[in-house]
Amino acid sequence: MRAVFGLVLIAGIALAGGAVMMAKNYIEAYQQALADERAKGVNYVPTVPVFVATKALKYGERLTEEDVKTVSWPETALPEGAFVSADVLFPKATGDQTRHILRAMEPGEPLLKVKLSEPGQGAGLTSLLKTGMRAAAIKVDVASGVSGFLRPGDRVDVYWTGNMVDAEGRRAGEVTRLILSSIELIAVDQTAGHDVSATTIARTVTITGTRDDVGILQHGQATGRLSLSLVGAGDTTVGTIEDVDQRRLLGLAALEVEQAQEKERVCTIRNRRGAEVVEVPIACRD
Repeated sequence: MRAVFGLVLIAGIALAGGAVMMAKNYIEAYQQALADERAKGVNYVPTVPVFVATKALKYGERLTEEDVKTVSWPETALPEGAFVSADVLFPKATGDQTRHILRAMEPGEPLLKVKLSEPGQGAGLTSLLKTGMRAAAIKVDVASGVSGFLRPGDRVDVYWTGNMVDAEGRRAGEVTRLILSSIELIAVDQTAGHDVSATTIARTVTITGTRDDVGILQHGQATGRLSLSLVGAGDTTVGTIEDVDQRRLLGLAALEVEQAQEKERVCTIRNRRGAEVVEVPIACRD
Protein backbone atom coordinates (compact mmCIF):
# COMPACT_ATOMS: atom_id res chain seq x y z
CA MET A 1 0.00 0.00 0.00
CA ARG A 2 2.83 2.28 0.87
CA ALA A 3 4.48 1.52 -2.47
CA VAL A 4 1.34 2.52 -4.36
CA PHE A 5 1.08 5.75 -2.36
CA GLY A 6 4.72 6.55 -3.12
CA LEU A 7 4.24 5.94 -6.83
CA VAL A 8 1.19 8.22 -6.90
CA LEU A 9 3.10 10.95 -5.04
CA ILE A 10 6.04 10.75 -7.42
CA ALA A 11 3.74 10.88 -10.45
CA GLY A 12 1.94 13.92 -9.01
CA ILE A 13 5.18 15.74 -8.39
CA ALA A 14 6.38 14.98 -11.92
CA LEU A 15 3.14 16.23 -13.46
CA ALA A 16 3.23 19.42 -11.35
CA GLY A 17 6.85 20.09 -12.35
CA GLY A 18 6.00 19.58 -16.00
CA ALA A 19 3.06 21.98 -15.73
CA VAL A 20 5.31 24.61 -14.12
CA MET A 21 7.89 24.27 -16.87
CA MET A 22 5.23 24.51 -19.57
CA ALA A 23 3.78 27.65 -17.95
CA LYS A 24 7.24 29.21 -17.63
CA ASN A 25 8.06 28.54 -21.27
CA TYR A 26 4.69 29.97 -22.35
CA ILE A 27 5.18 33.16 -20.33
CA GLU A 28 8.72 33.66 -21.65
CA ALA A 29 7.53 33.16 -25.23
CA TYR A 30 4.68 35.64 -24.68
CA GLN A 31 7.00 38.27 -23.20
CA GLN A 32 9.47 37.86 -26.05
CA ALA A 33 6.72 38.22 -28.65
CA LEU A 34 5.40 41.31 -26.85
CA ALA A 35 8.87 42.85 -26.78
CA ASP A 36 9.32 42.16 -30.48
CA GLU A 37 6.02 43.85 -31.31
CA ARG A 38 6.91 46.88 -29.20
CA ALA A 39 10.28 47.15 -30.93
CA LYS A 40 8.57 47.17 -34.30
CA GLY A 41 6.35 50.09 -33.24
CA VAL A 42 9.23 52.33 -32.13
CA ASN A 43 10.24 54.88 -34.80
CA TYR A 44 13.94 55.57 -34.93
CA VAL A 45 14.69 59.30 -34.86
CA PRO A 46 18.22 60.35 -35.90
CA THR A 47 19.82 62.79 -33.46
CA VAL A 48 22.83 65.09 -33.40
CA PRO A 49 24.77 66.48 -30.41
CA VAL A 50 23.76 70.07 -29.66
CA PHE A 51 25.36 72.40 -27.12
CA VAL A 52 22.98 73.72 -24.45
CA ALA A 53 23.45 75.91 -21.37
CA THR A 54 24.10 74.19 -18.06
CA LYS A 55 23.01 77.21 -16.02
CA ALA A 56 21.24 80.55 -16.43
CA LEU A 57 23.35 82.85 -18.62
CA LYS A 58 22.89 86.63 -18.52
CA TYR A 59 23.70 89.35 -21.01
CA GLY A 60 27.37 90.34 -21.08
CA GLU A 61 28.77 87.20 -19.37
CA ARG A 62 31.77 85.35 -20.78
CA LEU A 63 30.97 81.92 -22.16
CA THR A 64 33.17 79.11 -20.84
CA GLU A 65 33.28 75.39 -21.53
CA GLU A 66 31.86 74.75 -18.05
CA ASP A 67 28.72 76.68 -19.03
CA VAL A 68 27.71 74.21 -21.77
CA LYS A 69 27.09 70.53 -22.38
CA THR A 70 25.90 68.42 -25.29
CA VAL A 71 22.53 66.70 -25.55
CA SER A 72 21.02 64.53 -28.28
CA TRP A 73 18.67 66.63 -30.38
CA PRO A 74 16.35 65.40 -33.16
CA GLU A 75 18.09 66.15 -36.42
CA THR A 76 14.85 67.15 -38.14
CA ALA A 77 14.08 69.74 -35.42
CA LEU A 78 17.53 71.31 -35.18
CA PRO A 79 17.22 75.06 -34.37
CA GLU A 80 18.75 77.43 -36.90
CA GLY A 81 22.18 78.60 -35.76
CA ALA A 82 22.67 75.81 -33.19
CA PHE A 83 26.22 74.71 -32.37
CA VAL A 84 27.02 71.04 -33.02
CA SER A 85 30.82 71.30 -32.96
CA ALA A 86 33.07 72.31 -30.06
CA ASP A 87 35.67 73.68 -32.49
CA VAL A 88 33.10 76.14 -33.86
CA LEU A 89 31.77 77.19 -30.46
CA PHE A 90 35.23 77.49 -28.91
CA PRO A 91 37.73 78.18 -31.72
CA LYS A 92 41.33 77.21 -31.08
CA ALA A 93 42.84 80.06 -33.12
CA THR A 94 45.45 82.31 -31.57
CA GLY A 95 44.38 85.40 -29.69
CA ASP A 96 41.32 86.04 -27.59
CA GLN A 97 38.47 83.90 -28.95
CA THR A 98 36.10 84.40 -26.04
CA ARG A 99 32.40 84.67 -26.80
CA HIS A 100 29.95 86.75 -24.76
CA ILE A 101 26.24 86.34 -24.09
CA LEU A 102 24.04 88.69 -26.11
CA ARG A 103 20.67 87.32 -24.94
CA ALA A 104 19.76 85.71 -21.64
CA MET A 105 19.40 81.92 -21.69
CA GLU A 106 17.96 79.38 -19.26
CA PRO A 107 19.44 75.97 -18.31
CA GLY A 108 18.88 73.42 -21.08
CA GLU A 109 18.33 76.09 -23.74
CA PRO A 110 20.31 75.50 -26.97
CA LEU A 111 23.06 77.99 -27.77
CA LEU A 112 22.35 79.87 -31.01
CA LYS A 113 24.55 82.19 -33.05
CA VAL A 114 22.17 85.13 -32.57
CA LYS A 115 22.54 84.78 -28.80
CA LEU A 116 26.34 84.85 -28.75
CA SER A 117 28.94 87.32 -29.91
CA GLU A 118 31.54 86.42 -32.49
CA PRO A 119 34.80 84.99 -31.12
CA GLY A 120 36.91 87.74 -29.62
CA GLN A 121 34.10 90.32 -29.59
CA GLY A 122 32.48 91.81 -26.54
CA ALA A 123 28.81 92.22 -25.78
CA GLY A 124 28.69 95.88 -26.82
CA LEU A 125 26.46 97.44 -29.42
CA THR A 126 28.91 96.75 -32.23
CA SER A 127 28.19 93.03 -31.89
CA LEU A 128 24.47 93.72 -32.37
CA LEU A 129 24.85 95.67 -35.62
CA LYS A 130 24.36 93.84 -38.88
CA THR A 131 26.48 94.56 -41.94
CA GLY A 132 25.77 98.02 -43.33
CA MET A 133 23.75 99.12 -40.30
CA ARG A 134 24.49 101.96 -37.89
CA ALA A 135 23.35 102.89 -34.39
CA ALA A 136 21.89 106.24 -33.35
CA ALA A 137 20.42 107.54 -30.09
CA ILE A 138 17.09 109.35 -29.70
CA LYS A 139 16.15 111.47 -26.70
CA VAL A 140 12.80 110.43 -25.22
CA ASP A 141 10.67 111.14 -22.17
CA VAL A 142 7.65 109.55 -20.53
CA ALA A 143 5.36 110.69 -23.37
CA SER A 144 7.55 110.19 -26.43
CA GLY A 145 9.04 106.95 -25.04
CA VAL A 146 5.74 105.02 -24.74
CA SER A 147 5.61 105.38 -20.93
CA GLY A 148 8.62 103.18 -20.26
CA PHE A 149 7.37 100.07 -22.08
CA LEU A 150 10.16 100.03 -24.64
CA ARG A 151 12.58 97.09 -24.58
CA PRO A 152 15.66 96.20 -26.63
CA GLY A 153 14.48 94.22 -29.64
CA ASP A 154 11.19 96.14 -29.98
CA ARG A 155 10.29 97.90 -33.22
CA VAL A 156 8.92 101.43 -33.34
CA ASP A 157 7.60 104.02 -35.77
CA VAL A 158 9.26 107.44 -35.49
CA TYR A 159 7.16 110.60 -35.88
CA TRP A 160 8.48 114.13 -36.38
CA THR A 161 6.58 117.21 -35.28
CA GLY A 162 7.81 120.65 -36.35
CA ASN A 163 7.21 123.72 -38.50
CA MET A 164 7.02 123.24 -42.24
CA VAL A 165 8.35 125.91 -44.58
CA ASP A 166 7.24 126.66 -48.11
CA ALA A 167 9.43 127.09 -51.19
CA GLU A 168 10.13 130.70 -50.24
CA GLY A 169 11.27 129.81 -46.73
CA ARG A 170 8.15 131.03 -44.96
CA ARG A 171 6.60 129.02 -42.14
CA ALA A 172 3.60 127.07 -43.32
CA GLY A 173 2.45 125.78 -39.92
CA GLU A 174 3.31 122.87 -37.63
CA VAL A 175 2.76 119.34 -38.87
CA THR A 176 3.39 115.76 -37.70
CA ARG A 177 4.82 113.25 -40.15
CA LEU A 178 5.91 109.60 -40.00
CA ILE A 179 9.59 109.66 -40.96
CA LEU A 180 10.75 106.09 -40.18
CA SER A 181 8.71 102.90 -39.98
CA SER A 182 9.40 99.73 -37.96
CA ILE A 183 12.87 100.65 -36.73
CA GLU A 184 14.51 98.19 -34.31
CA LEU A 185 15.66 99.26 -30.85
CA ILE A 186 18.94 97.72 -29.72
CA ALA A 187 19.34 99.54 -26.40
CA VAL A 188 17.28 101.46 -23.86
CA ASP A 189 19.40 103.88 -21.84
CA GLN A 190 22.51 101.80 -21.03
CA THR A 191 20.77 98.44 -21.30
CA ALA A 192 21.18 96.33 -24.43
CA GLY A 193 20.10 92.95 -23.03
CA HIS A 194 16.74 91.41 -23.95
CA ASP A 195 15.97 90.23 -20.42
CA VAL A 196 14.71 93.55 -19.04
CA SER A 197 11.56 92.97 -16.95
CA ALA A 198 11.03 96.18 -14.97
CA THR A 199 9.29 99.22 -16.43
CA THR A 200 11.65 102.20 -16.51
CA ILE A 201 11.28 105.68 -17.94
CA ALA A 202 14.08 105.91 -20.48
CA ARG A 203 15.90 109.11 -21.35
CA THR A 204 17.46 107.78 -24.55
CA VAL A 205 16.88 104.83 -26.84
CA THR A 206 19.30 103.53 -29.46
CA ILE A 207 18.03 102.37 -32.84
CA THR A 208 19.72 100.50 -35.66
CA GLY A 209 19.25 101.64 -39.24
CA THR A 210 20.99 102.59 -42.45
CA ARG A 211 23.10 105.73 -42.90
CA ASP A 212 20.08 107.45 -44.44
CA ASP A 213 17.95 106.53 -41.43
CA VAL A 214 20.54 107.99 -39.08
CA GLY A 215 20.68 111.20 -41.12
CA ILE A 216 16.88 111.53 -41.01
CA LEU A 217 16.86 111.06 -37.24
CA GLN A 218 19.62 113.56 -36.58
CA HIS A 219 17.98 116.21 -38.76
CA GLY A 220 14.61 115.47 -37.18
CA GLN A 221 15.98 116.00 -33.68
CA ALA A 222 17.61 119.26 -34.74
CA THR A 223 14.53 120.74 -36.40
CA GLY A 224 11.62 119.42 -34.34
CA ARG A 225 10.39 116.89 -31.80
CA LEU A 226 10.52 113.11 -32.19
CA SER A 227 8.06 110.66 -30.68
CA LEU A 228 7.89 106.87 -30.87
CA SER A 229 4.99 104.52 -31.49
CA LEU A 230 5.43 100.86 -30.49
CA VAL A 231 4.89 98.32 -33.29
CA GLY A 232 3.18 95.06 -32.33
CA ALA A 233 5.05 91.75 -32.41
CA GLY A 234 4.68 90.12 -35.82
CA ASP A 235 3.27 93.27 -37.43
CA THR A 236 4.70 93.54 -40.94
CA THR A 237 2.66 96.50 -42.18
CA VAL A 238 4.55 99.54 -43.45
CA GLY A 239 3.39 103.00 -42.43
CA THR A 240 2.64 105.61 -45.09
CA ILE A 241 4.00 109.16 -45.06
CA GLU A 242 1.08 111.45 -44.43
CA ASP A 243 1.13 114.90 -42.86
CA VAL A 244 -1.16 115.74 -39.97
CA ASP A 245 -1.64 119.46 -39.37
CA GLN A 246 -4.13 121.47 -37.34
CA ARG A 247 -6.66 121.69 -40.16
CA ARG A 248 -6.69 117.93 -40.62
CA LEU A 249 -6.69 117.37 -36.86
CA LEU A 250 -9.90 119.41 -36.52
CA GLY A 251 -11.43 118.01 -39.70
CA LEU A 252 -11.33 121.38 -41.46
CA ALA A 253 -9.54 120.09 -44.54
CA ALA A 254 -12.31 117.62 -45.39
CA LEU A 255 -14.92 120.30 -44.72
CA GLU A 256 -13.19 122.75 -47.07
CA VAL A 257 -12.99 120.14 -49.81
CA GLU A 258 -16.69 119.40 -49.42
CA GLN A 259 -17.56 123.09 -49.51
CA ALA A 260 -15.38 123.62 -52.58
CA GLN A 261 -17.13 120.78 -54.36
CA GLU A 262 -20.50 122.29 -53.51
CA LYS A 263 -19.40 125.69 -54.82
CA GLU A 264 -18.16 124.20 -58.05
CA ARG A 265 -21.49 122.51 -58.70
CA VAL A 266 -23.62 124.75 -60.94
CA CYS A 267 -27.02 123.78 -62.29
CA THR A 268 -28.61 125.52 -65.28
CA ILE A 269 -31.52 125.27 -67.63
CA ARG A 270 -31.49 126.16 -71.29
CA ASN A 271 -34.03 128.53 -72.78
CA ARG A 272 -34.30 129.13 -76.50
CA ARG A 273 -34.94 132.68 -77.61
CA GLY A 274 -35.38 132.53 -81.31
CA ALA A 275 -32.14 131.23 -82.73
CA GLU A 276 -30.25 131.91 -79.47
CA VAL A 277 -29.93 129.41 -76.58
CA VAL A 278 -29.54 131.00 -73.14
CA GLU A 279 -28.39 129.06 -70.03
CA VAL A 280 -30.08 130.23 -66.83
CA PRO A 281 -28.55 129.16 -63.45
CA ILE A 282 -30.97 127.47 -61.07
CA ALA A 283 -30.76 125.78 -57.66
CA CYS A 284 -29.40 122.23 -57.89
CA ARG A 285 -31.75 119.48 -56.79
CA ASP A 286 -30.38 116.13 -55.61
